[in-house]
Order: sequence, then C-alpha cells, then structure tokens
Amino acid sequence: MTIEEHGNFARVGPVVRWVKGLTGEISAQLLTLATSALGLVAALAWNDAIQSVFREYFPSASGIIAKFLYALILSVIIVSVTINLTKLSNLAKNGRN
Repeated sequence: MTIEEHGNFARVGPVVRWVKGLTGEISAQLLTLATSALGLVAALAWNDAIQSVFREYFPSASGIIAKFLYALILSVIIVSVTINLTKLSNLAKNGRN
C-alpha cells in the first residue's frame, strides 16, 4: 500500500517534500566537503614543493627565522592568489571577459 492509497498523504506529503529538499542540501554539503578535502590535498602538495624550493635556495637556513621567513613568503603568495581569484570570480559572475 502506498502513502497515497493509505489516505494519510495530506499529513505525510509535507514531510516527503522536506526530505527531498534535504537531500539537495546534503548533496551540496557533500560537494563542499569533497572540494575542501581536495583543496587540502593540493595545499599540502604545494606546501611540500615550496618547502623544497626554499631548502634548495637557502640550505643553511634552519630555525625559527627561516620558518618565519617561509611563512611570510607563503602568506604573500596566498593573499595575492586569493585577491586574483576573487577578481576572476567577480568577472565571471558579471559575465565579462
């Protein structure tokens, strides 16, 4: 017996619609989580690559000063990339090339 045949669809219908809407929200959240996880993997790969370059050009630099210098350089790069990506995203939203 289906819900419609049972006669309680008037009470159950809103719940069914709510659950269907919820599955869309869950899908959106799962997509966000998966994208974030892949972003983290990419960030860790870039971190390792940048550290390797830093060690190559500054082999004797070890200790707290080198770590702060590395963090500063990385922060400047991240801020620059973020600003450019935000500008690119805004251009795409506005439909301009």
